[in-house]
Amino acid sequence: MSLVLEGFLNTVALTLLSFAGALLAGLLVAVLRIVPVPLLRGVGAVYVEVWRNIPLLAWLVLFVFGLPEVGVKMPLFWTAFTAIALYEAAFVAEALRSGVNSVAAGQGEAARALGLSFRQTLRHVILPQAARRVVQPLANIAIALTMATALAGVVGVVDMTRAAQRINLELAQPLLVFTGVGLCYLVMAAGIGFGARVLERRLA
Repeated sequence: MSLVLEGFLNTVALTLLSFAGALLAGLLVAVLRIVPVPLLRGVGAVYVEVWRNIPLLAWLVLFVFGLPEVGVKMPLFWTAFTAIALYEAAFVAEALRSGVNSVAAGQGEAARALGLSFRQTLRHVILPQAARRVVQPLANIAIALTMATALAGVVGVVDMTRAAQRINLELAQPLLVFTGVGLCYLVMAAGIGFGARVLERRLA
């Protein structure tokens, strides 16, 4: 039972922390993608293309085995958190950029005509409207991230999937064990979807 609880709590913690990190990093990358400075837009585009087009498992293995080689040593949990957050940040950035681009360009032009700076326009005009339009895309990313945390078990983090593998070695009941794990993931995904719908209605 203690192994089940440890795996569940690690999965929940990894999901919440990684999504929070992905939101912060993704917001920064999204800003880079839309600023009127070609060099910065290029930096943002390179980040998205590099992180999005290499599988998460490859990033996890690279971080777990590569970081110690350059003198960076962290617990496996935090190494997995870093890799997952930076990976998902690329998808968050694109969702945010799409939300910003969906706001009529005329509103930004009107704000600048009134004397607002780019930062003021983004903060007071563009982002509040874009926020309503990115709730569902971000919820989908959060659900995908929840499922992706199972890959952390491959590199040694004791998440729900890793715990299930260990329990199955003792019980030899894969159908029962992994059905239970699947239901846990289903409940988490349903909770995220429900929360997104509630938030969407409040922002409408």
